Amino acid sequence: MAISLESISRSTGIKAPRIVVHGGPGLGKTTLAAGAPNPIFICTEDGLGKLEVDAFPMMQSFQDVLDAITVLYSSDHHYQTLVIDSLDHLEPMIWQHLCDTYVGSKGERYQAIEDFGYGRGFLEALNLWRQLLDGLEALRNEKGMAFILIAHSEIKRFESPTTDSYDRYQIKLHKRASELVQESVDCILFADYKTVIEKEEAGFNKTKTRGISTGQRYLYTEAKPGFIAKNRYGLPAELPLDWQAFSDAMTSSH
Repeated sequence: MAISLESISRSTGIKAPRIVVHGGPGLGKTTLAAGAPNPIFICTEDGLGKLEVDAFPMMQSFQDVLDAITVLYSSDHHYQTLVIDSLDHLEPMIWQHLCDTYVGSKGERYQAIEDFGYGRGFLEALNLWRQLLDGLEALRNEKGMAFILIAHSEIKRFESPTTDSYDRYQIKLHKRASELVQESVDCILFADYKTVIEKEEAGFNKTKTRGISTGQRYLYTEAKPGFIAKNRYGLPAELPLDWQAFSDAMTSSH
């Protein structure tokens, strides 16, 4: 590829967003995604409940997921948003696919991801994650489709190099896979209930602190010590857990 000043082009502005939404169960992550423009769901778990949305049959393997993406890429359709629900149920399918298809230089085969030894299986699995993300990127670039990747959260210890270690909500994936996904998207939105802190006297000059849930559900768009989040659009730090609120914020930020 020849590089010259003539090869420089100007960005054409915002493209279809690439989004991860993570949080605890039952918060409304799937309902949020169902509000996106013309969504089509690829489900690796039975999370739709009573939602009336278009969805492929329940995925049984990683190859099923790739095939669904290929169909969307190669066919004419009206869908504008692809939703994968959920990443953490997809991950075991990726591991199984790796075990089923991998043949080592000496003909070795493995039954489980841990059998590769020394974390090598998780490194090999990154190639399959990249294959998935490449397919999603092709839908975005060639079909103009946004994609939303839904995941559950888990609390893990974060070993900070600049402060004392602390617990935080992270995406429930293997560390390397999580890092790859985070790097590949425009927004990581953390869904949670709004919590207020209340302090009260406990006697003997001591104060007792407790968190009280307001019952209001919010999307958090910027990282805090307690959770992973990010956005590339200059969104408000928190938004109601509602697609219209997110869409309005996206529109007003540009």
